[in-house]
Amino acid sequence: MCGCFAILLGSAFPRVTIFLLWIFTDWVNKAFDGSWLLPFFGLLLLPYTTLIYILVYQFSNGPVTGFGWAFVALGFFFDISAYAAAGQNRRLASQSG
Repeated sequence: MCGCFAILLGSAFPRVTIFLLWIFTDWVNKAFDGSWLLPFFGLLLLPYTTLIYILVYQFSNGPVTGFGWAFVALGFFFDISAYAAAGQNRRLASQSG
């Protein structure tokens, strides 16, 4: 049940979802072997990639392998697309104003 909610919330608000998973579950600690630095930077810089890595790690019951990396790459694509769209919107706003 928690996984479905995490996926649904994470599609719109990945940073909030990672934060809630970090507080209320042990998924982030298990996915990153108890380290806090890498998930923290993932939270700030690549939220979709980090969230998908956590979810794939949790649902595969262990390290991300094989086809799971395709989902992580898809998360990276979402992050790059979000940054590109934000840059395009800024550029359009500066041209019209």
